[in-house]
Amino acid sequence: MTKILVVEDEQNIARFLSLELNYEGFAVTVTSDGRDAYELFLQNNFDVLLIDIMIPGFNGLELTRRVRKSSEVPILLVTARDAVMDKVSGLEAGADDYIVKPFAIEELLARIRAILRRSEKQVATTDARLTIDEPARKVVADGEEIELTKTEFDLLLYFTKNPGRVLTRPQIIEAVWGFDAQAETNVVDVYVRHLRKKLPRDLIDALQTVRGVGYKYEVES
Repeated sequence: MTKILVVEDEQNIARFLSLELNYEGFAVTVTSDGRDAYELFLQNNFDVLLIDIMIPGFNGLELTRRVRKSSEVPILLVTARDAVMDKVSGLEAGADDYIVKPFAIEELLARIRAILRRSEKQVATTDARLTIDEPARKVVADGEEIELTKTEFDLLLYFTKNPGRVLTRPQIIEAVWGFDAQAETNVVDVYVRHLRKKLPRDLIDALQTVRGVGYKYEVES
């Protein structure tokens, strides 16, 4: 059974999430404090963390950063603030996705299932300069292993599986994040910037920006 840790300090919301997620077949653990949540994370093997940003103890961003130091467990942040910088801060802290209050339970379930799908093991992909071991979630470029977050890995994998193809931001969102969010396409730019900081120069050049459209991954032969 899929195990979810819900970190939410509003009692009514926490109770609602627990009931709904249990009804959908998830095993749910609830806590209201970031420090307690971190201890629970260290002591258990959760499949998803659902973290409200505004919680006591460690706030949601700090909790996400601490978890990311040792784990790639999928993290979905919950925020009451619909500001771009809040979303970018959450993603840069290591979250895989975010959802803004108030939200429909159907949307939350869709996002949880999407990040679970992305965490499943796949098959290996190799080209001349880059080897991606999907089951091990390992990337080697020019003989050196590159450390990527789970979403960075999924994004790079999507580009390499579509060489030479111009990919729009909405297409990338749908394929990597698993939901239709055309209004949130700035998320793609954030993660492409992260990738470019970690890739060798020849692969940075291969990840091309197509102005006004999206991106294209093209390695010269």
